[in-house]
Amino acid sequence: MEKIRNIAIIAHVDHGKTTLVDQLLRQSGTFRSNQKVEERMMDSMDLEREKGITIRAKNAAFQWNGYRVNIVDTPGHADFGGEVERIMKMVDGVLLVVDAHDGPQAQTRFVLRKALENKVKPIVVINKVDRENARPHKVLDMIFDLFVELKANDEQLDFPIVYASAKNGFAMRELHENSEDMTPLFETIIKYVPAPTISSEPYLQMLVSNLDYSDYLGRIALGRIVSGRVAVDDSIVCIHRDGRRERAKVTALFTFSGMGQVETKHASAGEIVGLTGFEEVYIGETLTDREERTPLQFVDIDPPTIRMRILVNDSPFAGREGKFVTARHVRERLIRETRGNVSLQVNDTEAAGAFEINARGEMQIAILVEQMRREGYEVMVSRPEVIFQRAEDGSLLEPIENLYVEVPNDNLGDVLQSMAARKGEIVGMDHHATRVFVEAIIPTRGLIGFESDLVNLTRGEGIMSHLFREYAPFKGELEGRNRGVMVSMEPGISTAYALNNIQARGKLFVGPQEEIYAGMIVGENARPEDLPVNPCKAKHLTNMRSQGDGKGIQLEAPLRMTLERAIEYISADEYVEATPKSLRLRKRILDATARKRAAPALVTP
Repeated sequence: MEKIRNIAIIAHVDHGKTTLVDQLLRQSGTFRSNQKVEERMMDSMDLEREKGITIRAKNAAFQWNGYRVNIVDTPGHADFGGEVERIMKMVDGVLLVVDAHDGPQAQTRFVLRKALENKVKPIVVINKVDRENARPHKVLDMIFDLFVELKANDEQLDFPIVYASAKNGFAMRELHENSEDMTPLFETIIKYVPAPTISSEPYLQMLVSNLDYSDYLGRIALGRIVSGRVAVDDSIVCIHRDGRRERAKVTALFTFSGMGQVETKHASAGEIVGLTGFEEVYIGETLTDREERTPLQFVDIDPPTIRMRILVNDSPFAGREGKFVTARHVRERLIRETRGNVSLQVNDTEAAGAFEINARGEMQIAILVEQMRREGYEVMVSRPEVIFQRAEDGSLLEPIENLYVEVPNDNLGDVLQSMAARKGEIVGMDHHATRVFVEAIIPTRGLIGFESDLVNLTRGEGIMSHLFREYAPFKGELEGRNRGVMVSMEPGISTAYALNNIQARGKLFVGPQEEIYAGMIVGENARPEDLPVNPCKAKHLTNMRSQGDGKGIQLEAPLRMTLERAIEYISADEYVEATPKSLRLRKRILDATARKRAAPALVTP
């Protein structure tokens, strides 16, 4: 037991967690010398590789000098905070990774708060010290201030510090030391992270903190054994969240080695294991030996703040590209997602084929819809709305977030203007050489669509992160999108001739020779009202040769939106249609006459 260490790696987005895990696995001798190893191998999903972010928490393990270290890589985005929260019950120590230039950011604060609440031992790793603009001493002061602000006790304030460059594969305890490898970090983990605390109970207790799935074995429950031991073929009990007790036989048992899972016959307290045998097991449930045992306490997950609808695709092009297009398919897929993702909630609605999703942020839902597209699903997605609550006196409360923005000096005025229009209150401003750090308190409603605004205003140089703060009194109505859209009046195939006439009115979202249906949004109007257009109009041919014949039509490249940008862009009476090969924007009611009649009802309160 004394030879086991369980740690999680926590940090803000892009501070180098996954690269650090790479180096720990490589330098501990987990792989053969001639083994081909991917870079950032913990990012196993396609979307993670494309976006360069971690979405799911994942387990790995390595052996070092006779010690076994179980390590969990966690996401750094606020939208995936639920992945971090539930991991805390599995580990005894955390590596808090902080960029040597950026210092602690919004998500650093969130993950550290969760770690301190769960009383796990923090080790601070100041990463990227090889950057020419690194300022490790200043960053260390900022980290210390953050610990004090989060009310850390004296023992937690006495945290060990390691300076590292994960990319170059070295770590050191002091900046003036020379180091060729990660040995100082390995030593610090072994020395400061305590061995797993074991409950005094002699019987089996295990809390499920993560789930995996195997086509051959079914659902795999991952977690740490708190007490007792378990072996293959043991008959054990799962205590469900609703109080039900279910007994089943353990069909297989895994421990981790490197990135892979290794089958084992038995495991004892302190180890992180995966076991199969229960088809209906969820995160936060307890596995034990007998029905009358009391369940272990699970960490409370922060509430969702955003609500969206995912609907069955009913457009004229429905069913052309996807394999799974019915309500039953979509519902099963969404329910399956909630089993492994504790911060998502799915509810049926009064309308058939429409499902309400509650989540942490629009990015979390956009990632889910993107995964579903790639798996062959066709769906429509509505605009995100925030989840309101009522105070005891009946007044309306809305979620408020802390917003942290870093922008170039030249763009500060534009960004502050955009924040003010979204009911943001500036609480701090810090000027550096060419950039300004702004801290604001803003309603979650105001954050919807802010990221794309920021990118446009700062030509892609602005950086933002946000963090849920509290529910506070409603701040008043926000302005919606200040431009209308161009809506196709007719179905058909778009022509360059028609688009050339339309592009004078605004931006195009479609190119020539694309299939269009009535009610589909084909561009953005430069004015605030919606404009019906006909992108399929062909030029009338005559026998006369005209003077302007043969002059080329110059069409501007259409604006192709990503799924996240499209979800932010649409207004309340519009949907994003997501199919495996295409993304289209459309009106909720496709028929123009019916749309006019329903217009007053569609303006949501």
